[in-house]
Amino acid sequence: MPRVTAPAMSPRPAAAGRRASRPLPLALVVLGVAFLWAGCGLAVCGLAGCGSPRRLPTSAQRPSDEPEPVPGLLEEPGEQARPFVLTDQTGEAFDSRSLAGKVWVGSVFFANCPGPCFRENQALADMLREIDSPDLLVVSLTCDPENDTPEVLRRYAERFDADTSRWKFLTGDMETIKTIANQSFRLPAEVGVHSERGVVFDRQGRLRGGYHLLQADRVDLLKKLVREILDEPADDPPSATPAAVTPSAPSIPAGAGR
Repeated sequence: MPRVTAPAMSPRPAAAGRRASRPLPLALVVLGVAFLWAGCGLAVCGLAGCGSPRRLPTSAQRPSDEPEPVPGLLEEPGEQARPFVLTDQTGEAFDSRSLAGKVWVGSVFFANCPGPCFRENQALADMLREIDSPDLLVVSLTCDPENDTPEVLRRYAERFDADTSRWKFLTGDMETIKTIANQSFRLPAEVGVHSERGVVFDRQGRLRGGYHLLQADRVDLLKKLVREILDEPADDPPSATPAAVTPSAPSIPAGAGR
């Protein structure tokens, strides 16, 4: 019988193995780095709030005009919020002096925010439904007044079934809004960039604390603080008030009639 021998090994698999060990094409490496960078940018945006991704500053890097974060609960009531006049979602002038004797929550947002602002305002809407008191109001400042005209804010407020007597969505001059947010709310505010905290003021207009609105346990603490302040004696508001924040331009932004 003829002898059966094993076939000779082909050199092609070895060559294939050598080809497999070659470095990835440069285009794939660049694409992978791009995806990684985009993921990091989204993570930073989620931490910093809406707007363009930016590096979160440390205490040493914090801009001099950016307020320190509001503690959850202030040991002593803060200073009174400075009076201001802006324009609400109905197109009417809103004078903050009308808040005297009320408990109110302040926040910053903008209507084109891709997601966090909706969740922030949904938490505030739930709070207003749960604490159904005429003495509780919410004051929400837009940080994009060029686009957030009264008509835009009216349609936005309708998404939350906002009662115009209890929830004011306000627009006006950006410098005025930034001053109110920084000095009275103690929240950072730039065009399209803001904090996702809600801050609570008592019947005398004094800051009492603030909590993150995207965390359920923090929202529960915010509601607890609001209830406690509502239960405090309704003393007459102090007669002396801080100097008003004077707008550097008309309160009603250009294009408000569109």
